[in-house]
Amino acid sequence: MVKVNVGEILKEKKRSKYWLCNQMQITMHNLNKVILGETKSISFKYIHDFCKYLECTPNDLFTVEIENEEEEY
Repeated sequence: MVKVNVGEILKEKKRSKYWLCNQMQITMHNLNKVILGETKSISFKYIHDFCKYLECTPNDLFTVEIENEEEEY
């Protein structure tokens, strides 16, 4: 499972979700879906904008959590 660390990075940078929405021209609803992991995909534009405004790299933005393979079947 891939986890998006936007919420954690916002806290580290002492920025609000409201600020990020205004910078990226994204709705709060869509940003919350990304933060809560309720989206199936993220466009390259969003990845670029997250990195730009949060001053991070894609490596900072994503964490891969390996799930137990037996649980998938």
